[in-house]
Amino acid sequence: MKPFALAALAATALSLTGCGENLGKGQSLNVVSGHIVMGATADRPAVGYFRVEGGPQPVELVAVTADLAQRVEMHESVKENGVVTMKPLLRADVPAKGELVFKQGGKHLMIWGINGAAVRAGKLPMAFVFTNNNNERILFDMVIKPAEGAAGAMDHGAMDHGTEKATPDAAKK
Repeated sequence: MKPFALAALAATALSLTGCGENLGKGQSLNVVSGHIVMGATADRPAVGYFRVEGGPQPVELVAVTADLAQRVEMHESVKENGVVTMKPLLRADVPAKGELVFKQGGKHLMIWGINGAAVRAGKLPMAFVFTNNNNERILFDMVIKPAEGAAGAMDHGAMDHGTEKATPDAAKK
């Protein structure tokens, strides 16, 4: 056999070996999309939305962190007694082969004090921490978008998380 043919055969064998490691396991747990919308003013937190595809086993998302932000919290908007309020979320389920979605009007991230360099770069590197493999961390760069226009701006102080408006008093509860 010629040297080139041997090299091609070896490369094919190595690539097939790599594929075999995932046979029967299905898709991997992964953060597949996400972005951050800056607060309407500098003193308001930004909000983050993303989508996670579940792997072969159910897991929980237990934290999202960012070295270039002062604080990141998981929250959920809920309607109680006709008023939309925001509650901290300690964990969120990621079903096996399913998905977890953080979106406007539901689960979302609140992000305070994003470093100016990250804002100028247009992305914030974040670590998503799950309850598997010794708290597996998936790194994902969240694209940073400017605050929405004045008419559509999200006013986190007044708990505006979609079409239902909450009162400023609800934010104090």
